[in-house]
Order: sequence, then structure tokens, then C-alpha cells
Amino acid sequence: MTPEMLLTMIVLAFVIFLFVSEWVRVDVVGIMMMVILPLIGLVTPKEAFVGFSSNAVVSIIAVIIIGAGLDKTGIMNKVASPIIKLAGKSEKRIITFIAGTVGIISSMMQNIGAAALFLPAAQRIAKRTGVPISRILMPMGFCAIIGGTLTLVGASPTILLNDLMILNGEKLKPFGLFTQTPIGICLLASAIIYFAFFGKYILPSGSGQSDKGISDLLMEAYTGLESIFELSVPQNFPPQSLIQLAIREKYLVTVVAIAKDKKKEKILVPRSSDIIEGGDTIAIVGKKRNVEILAKELGFTIKDGLEVFAEELAKTNTGLAETIITPRSELIGKTLSEIKFKELYGVTPLALLKNNKVFYSGLTNIRLAMGDTLLLFGPWEKFHILKSRPQPRPLAFASPLEGEILKPHKAKWAVFWFALALIQIIFFKVKLSVALMSGALGMIITGVLTVDEAYRSVDWMTVFLLAGLIPLGIAFEKTGTASYIAHKVLELIGQPSPIVLLTVIGIMTSFFTLVISNVGATVLLVPLCMNMAVMAGGDPRMAALVVGLSASNTFVLPTHQVNALIMRPGGYRTIDYAKAGTIMTILFLVVELGVLYFFYGIQ
Repeated sequence: MTPEMLLTMIVLAFVIFLFVSEWVRVDVVGIMMMVILPLIGLVTPKEAFVGFSSNAVVSIIAVIIIGAGLDKTGIMNKVASPIIKLAGKSEKRIITFIAGTVGIISSMMQNIGAAALFLPAAQRIAKRTGVPISRILMPMGFCAIIGGTLTLVGASPTILLNDLMILNGEKLKPFGLFTQTPIGICLLASAIIYFAFFGKYILPSGSGQSDKGISDLLMEAYTGLESIFELSVPQNFPPQSLIQLAIREKYLVTVVAIAKDKKKEKILVPRSSDIIEGGDTIAIVGKKRNVEILAKELGFTIKDGLEVFAEELAKTNTGLAETIITPRSELIGKTLSEIKFKELYGVTPLALLKNNKVFYSGLTNIRLAMGDTLLLFGPWEKFHILKSRPQPRPLAFASPLEGEILKPHKAKWAVFWFALALIQIIFFKVKLSVALMSGALGMIITGVLTVDEAYRSVDWMTVFLLAGLIPLGIAFEKTGTASYIAHKVLELIGQPSPIVLLTVIGIMTSFFTLVISNVGATVLLVPLCMNMAVMAGGDPRMAALVVGLSASNTFVLPTHQVNALIMRPGGYRTIDYAKAGTIMTILFLVVELGVLYFFYGIQ
């Protein structure tokens, strides 16, 4: 072993230590590699920063912007809705549907693209169902990586296989598009089953403060509130107006929506004069105990969750905002009923904080004063309109707004640019980064996103992490460390049986793909392993296939592009990947080799 190889191994051990100990953030580890490696002479200064111009990193930036554009136009809402309808609030079914969908999409496009495009939809599903995002994103990410094993064109390593399978100057019989599909299906199914049944034990719950939105925190801060409840009105209920029922006064709860069964319409900002009659469905905000008393006395039925209003009252569309009466507000000295507050602003008051006392009923008749605080419930769009009114504004927002104004009128442009990027990749063989960046640029030019929104959508932590790890991979290959380790391992195993050889190849490839790119691992190991297979009396094509498939077995560290992408949104730490990824790595190898043994006849 040369001094350069030893130095490279020391740097690798240092990186793994930093990842596991979390002494510094993972993107800082990437920046450290860009500085340390050229200083100690393992890479040139130019190679140290080549990651920022790499095809993979530029593709990630572009595909995140494209995903943000699709989300901004409401397309991802439409993707999320059928999944929620089928899965309900079952964590197992949500994981199964999302992970399975992304895995299948990943079989025909780059796994980072599939994960990045589905990330906004997964986040919306998590918000609407209350399932922690950390329970969704890692299964989705792992299945995006595994999805590349379903077809020969699903991942870069398998795309390269046919070109690399040259033995003694002769090209071996190429693999077909679906040669590996039985293995890929079994791998994807095993991953989904693994997370569906054991996810709650191996994944973080994500129940920390950072996982809660502003609406959740406000709901907790006001003790008279608890949640949104949906109730069905019995068919024999006599028609009565809200003012006649005096629901707010009697039960200290607020009706925030009414679905009229007979007229097939929904009232999202109910007024006192609105009628509730048999067959209607109402949504109420308040304490559960109070809602239960109301339901018992009026004969209403409380549903398990939001059904009729699942879309309209989803956290992505509506929520809470705390506002303060400004010094020059037009509301000072007036009551909410006098100014017809609901009709004027399109939102529903839930509580009034006045002189350090919180009122949950009688709000419409209390005269407002400067400094009074109103807790409002309504669509994010209405809050944004209220916030952007010219000065002097009647209300100042004391809490940040979670939601954003969607641009459904730009949906056709978003789909067009996404489709154009895919067409360039599939039919014209345009380089991935160029094709995706053209789609991202198109979205900015046509106003789907502003350039500032595009910059904000990119997770720069992911970019710096991946750009910093690329020179480490270059150092591994440039110094000959990767080749040295591979040769030593193959020398140690001697003349094993074909299945034992494939096991060693699978383990070795899984290690290399953690520290160098999966393409680099494939290019390095395919020729070596094919020669070893011939010497052991095995099939060199199967050895090459195991290398190509095992290059996707990269779950233990956040070094793969997909793992890096979901790290921040999921709130994951390196230890979370090690915990879930170690078992997934072993399961991947067991399933892969098991299918080869039982169905491909490798003994």
C-alpha cells in the first residue's frame, strides 16, 4: 500500500467518524473535503471543486426546481389526493402507496428525479394525514434507489453494464431491458414490507417541535381549542340557522365549514344566518370534550377524520393565523358584526385576546381596540391577500403564514416544461443536467416560479454535501485505493463456489458505492469480478449483474444523492440512516442472492 492509499483510507475513516459523531453538519463535512483533499495533495484544486459542475449535482438542482414548479401550480395536490383517498390515515398504506409509486417511477427515470419530483407530494400527504414526514421520506427514498433495479435503464450502473461486459477482447451477450426485473420486484417488495411493518421501530417519529406547523402550535397555545372535527347531521334534523342553534355560545366551539347535502355546495366561511339541515356535514374547531357534548345533545355524529372537507380544510390549504389590531386600523371601536368581518375578509374568527383574557364566544359583539389579538381560521390565499393590503393595514400578522398562493393557471406551463425535459432525456439522449436545467429555466421564464422562489426551493445543504463527496471518490480512484482493496479481497477468497463469490461481490460493491460513485464502483468492479467468476467456474455475466444491482445497495450513510436529498426535509441524522440502512443493506443482499440462487440457478 502506497502512502497516498494510506492517506486516502485515513481521510475516509475521518469522514465516517464525522458522519456518525455529528460533530459538524453533513454539508460542512463536504466543504471540509473540498479543502483538505487538495491541501494534502490527493486531488488537484480543480478536482476539489468539480462537484459543483458535475452532472449529478446540477441535475439535482434542476429537478428540485422542476418539482417546486409542479407543486406551486397545485399539480402535486392532485397527485397526493388519490393516494390519500386510497390509503386514508393508515401509516402502513401511506408508506406502501408512496414508496411503491416512487419505486415504479424510478424504474424508468433517474432515481433522484423520481424522489425530488415526489418530495412535495409526500410532504403534503404528511401534513394532511398527520403521519410524521420522517416515517414517509426514508421509505420513499430507499424505494427510489431500489426502483432503479427494476429495469436495465433504471439506474446508471445497470445502463453501463452491457458496454462493460468485455472479456478477453470479446463482448458478452447483452442483458435485455427486463432481465433483472424479477430481482428488482422482489427487492422493492421486500423494502416496502420492511418499512410497512417495522418502520415504527426503526424510523424517528418526527414528533419534535420542528415538525409542527404554526397552526398546530397556535392550536396548542389557545387552550379552548384542540382540533378540527367533522360531524354529520341526521336526516331528521329540523332546519335551523347558526344563530338559532347558538353553537358558539353554548359549546364554545366554532363552525368553520358547512357542506349542503341538498344543494351540493360547500360554505367555507359560514355566517350566523346560514342554515343547518338534515344530511348536511359541518366542520367544527374546538375542544374534543365540547364537541362531544354538542354531538350528544343535537344528535350529530362525529366522524373519525376529515372526509367531506379533506381537501378544503387540509393543512396545505387552510390554517390559523394570529393577528393584532393596528394603531390606525379601521376596526378600532367597531364590532365584527358591524363591519361584516367574515364577508369582508373571507376568514372566520375563532378567539379574541383582550386585556389578557381570551374570549371564545360573543366575539361579534365585543368592540375592538388597538392591540387586541384575533385568532383567525381560513384559506391561506385569503390571509395572503389580507397581508398584502396597502397601508394602513387593519391587521398585523403576529404569526408567520404557513401556506402559499398556488398558481393553478400556470399548471399547463409546468407540465409542458417537465414533459419537454423528459422528452429530451428519453428520445434525444440529451445529457440529464442540460435537459432538466432547460425545464427549470422554462418554468422561471414563463412565470411558474420567480427566480427567487427557484433559489429558495433548492436545498443547498444537499448540494454542498454531494459536491464535497465527489472529490473523495476521485481520490479513491486516482490513488488506486479502490482497485487495491478490490484485488486484495478477491485474492483472499481464493476459489469459492459461484454463489459465495457473488455474495462477496455484492458485499464489496455495497461498500464501494458508499464511498465512491455507483458508476465509479461499477466501472472498477465489473472487469475484476467477471475475471474472478471465470476463474471460479462461474458465469461472468451474473457477476457483472450483481455488481450493477449491488451498486444500488447504498443506505447506511447519507452519501447517495437520494439519501442526501431527503435528509433535511425528513429531519434525519446520520444515525437514522445507519439504523434503518444496515438492516436494509443486509435484506437487499439476502433477497438479491436468494433470487439468483432459487430462480436463476446460481449454486
